[in-house]
Amino acid sequence: MEITKVSSEGQIIIPEELLKASGWKTGQELIAINMGDGILLKPKKPFAETTLSHVAGCLKYQGSPKSLENMNDAIRQGVEESWHGGS
Repeated sequence: MEITKVSSEGQIIIPEELLKASGWKTGQELIAINMGDGILLKPKKPFAETTLSHVAGCLKYQGSPKSLENMNDAIRQGVEESWHGGS
């Protein structure tokens, strides 16, 4: 177990042994997750670079085109169902 302190700027120093064990280097971006009784730090993994041609048409929708209003209505309905249990 390693002990460190929070600076007045809200920064912490991660002990060298932990840095080596995690493989983190200077400049590594981290995701901070509130776990209730502590904070979990995970490396931010960059998304692979993609272009529109990589993803365009990947779902192969076969129906008639939907309007933005139709799509917004469907999203709204999904949010309402997830928040209100479908009622």
